[in-house]
Amino acid sequence: MIEPHDVDLNLLAVFQEVYRERQISGAARRLNLSQSAVSNALARLRRLFGNELFVRTGQGMQPTPFAESLAEPVGSALAQVTLALNRRSGFDPAGSTRRFSIAMTDVGEVHFMPALIERCRALAPLVQLSSRRAGSIALKEEMESGRVDLVIGPFDDISEALYQRLLFRQPYVSMVRRGHPLTVGKVDLARFAAAEHLFVDSSESPYDRINQLLEKAGIGASTRFRVPHFTAVPYIIGSSDLVVTVPQRLAERAGPPFGLAWITPPLQLPLLQTNMFWHRRYNQDPGNQWLRGMVADTFGQ
Repeated sequence: MIEPHDVDLNLLAVFQEVYRERQISGAARRLNLSQSAVSNALARLRRLFGNELFVRTGQGMQPTPFAESLAEPVGSALAQVTLALNRRSGFDPAGSTRRFSIAMTDVGEVHFMPALIERCRALAPLVQLSSRRAGSIALKEEMESGRVDLVIGPFDDISEALYQRLLFRQPYVSMVRRGHPLTVGKVDLARFAAAEHLFVDSSESPYDRINQLLEKAGIGASTRFRVPHFTAVPYIIGSSDLVVTVPQRLAERAGPPFGLAWITPPLQLPLLQTNMFWHRRYNQDPGNQWLRGMVADTFGQ
């Protein structure tokens, strides 16, 4: 049996960073060590546990099943040690150089990132902030490992290992260019359905449900134009007579710079609820608490 006094705590920190980064070089940068020092620490851990721990592949250093089983308890233990060591000092945003990563959708990036960057520049000038595309990563694993600090979005199938807080609810609206015929007069379902629509074929729930409701109302059966995400939508709508149905905050953000307007669609669509999620391991982490507070102060209703 391996006892705590048999293990150098620094070795566990190396394990956690290699698990997070999936590469020796990235872990070395995070730990401010040389790559050879990280490799030597891994060699000691392999001898200690009698397991390869990480296997070099084309996608980086992939953990073995045994390493996967270690990741949660080791990460939790190190998080508690960090909390204990910093309980008195807490988190100082003005002087911190910590790196935070927030997962969100592409439409979320349009709404959240400009305001978050400005808040960080004002409140935490040395903090690093990056976004991750939520649909392209395994959220539970990324948050459990600490590679993602927060998730912001309308996700309703999130892991039970995550805590959550409601930020806001918003309706869907139909966005058009300024001067579009639908901006004049009453828009009933017949006029709305007769217009040519652009569909955003996002596979991310709950956006995918909106297309289903539009199609059920007779809209989109003959739609010729589709895109897989929201990023290009303002460019397309601003130079055409197409209509697209999007979350209201995207329409508000895109309207002024792209010369767009929006109307209330003449059919019932559900409200879109946006939450903030974080892993229970980091619930008491002062830096994570600060980040959550900043997000809630900036966007909470």
